[in-house]
Amino acid sequence: MVKKVLFFSDFGIDDNLAILYAFFNKEIKIVGVVADYGNVSKQDALRNAAYIQELTGIRDVPVFAGAELPLTGNPPQFYPDVHGAEGLGPIIPEIDIDLSLENFHGIKDVIEQNPNEIIIVNVGRLTSLATAFILYPETMKKVKEFYLMGGAFNEPGNVTPVAEANFYGDPYAANIVLNQTARRVKIIPLNVTSGSIVTPALINELDTYYNSVGSKVGKLVKPMFDYYYKFYKSRTPKLTGAPLHDVLTLWAVVNEDHVTYRDVPVKVIVNVGEAFGQSIGDFRNMVDKAEFPFHKVAVNFNYPEFIKDFFQTMKNSKSTEGNH
Repeated sequence: MVKKVLFFSDFGIDDNLAILYAFFNKEIKIVGVVADYGNVSKQDALRNAAYIQELTGIRDVPVFAGAELPLTGNPPQFYPDVHGAEGLGPIIPEIDIDLSLENFHGIKDVIEQNPNEIIIVNVGRLTSLATAFILYPETMKKVKEFYLMGGAFNEPGNVTPVAEANFYGDPYAANIVLNQTARRVKIIPLNVTSGSIVTPALINELDTYYNSVGSKVGKLVKPMFDYYYKFYKSRTPKLTGAPLHDVLTLWAVVNEDHVTYRDVPVKVIVNVGEAFGQSIGDFRNMVDKAEFPFHKVAVNFNYPEFIKDFFQTMKNSKSTEGNH
């Protein structure tokens, strides 16, 4: 059965690759996109979403303007060294859109029109998703499942020694989401997504294919990936590829049997200090656990299946383009 996904994203490189993965994947139907601040500004995220729409020809998927600032009140920090100035690596999108768009309320209609069918996948900061719980608590009860890319459990973070970027960017929002969801959230943390390494050789093979079939969408993949990989390689020279954190999170939605979860209590630290934004999971093998809300935290995934599926799915270009 096709999964209906409402996708919350801050449209950096791995977010854009995740959207393309969804575009090529016949088991995923994106029913709406919320563009947030995070890797880039909200305005750049909106523009990137519109650019992807233009290239894919999918104009019937609504794009909603998400949050511009975190609930912390601090100005957001962007990451051009990782994702490029525009969030697309070296690519400069040439497209004109209304950047003053304020239509976030539209997500309520999407959920209400598809009760108990929508899967929310959040791969950026959690500010917009937390806002949805604050504004539309009854509507949010009609969401079927929640998947979050965020946190780091029993492993180092990536923006501080203990904190991962999505939770660190707005830990207040992360806690709102984790405290308000009646159903257990599936969290795909950094310590798991860091294993979703895709190699330049695989990307080169895909690029050869895209050029052979004349895929305009596919031709985005290599320049974005190469920029992204260059950053990771400069930071960790031993890496043989780059982790596609957000692709893995979407992959988990349609490959449940290949992801291992633990049911654990989860909390995010909001006190300002060295632990700010740290995600804590009580993984102790004890009857009495910390009194935090329980959620499903991914601890492992089937890497060979991920790579095989990613490669096969991304080669759906020829049969998918032009059919929307």
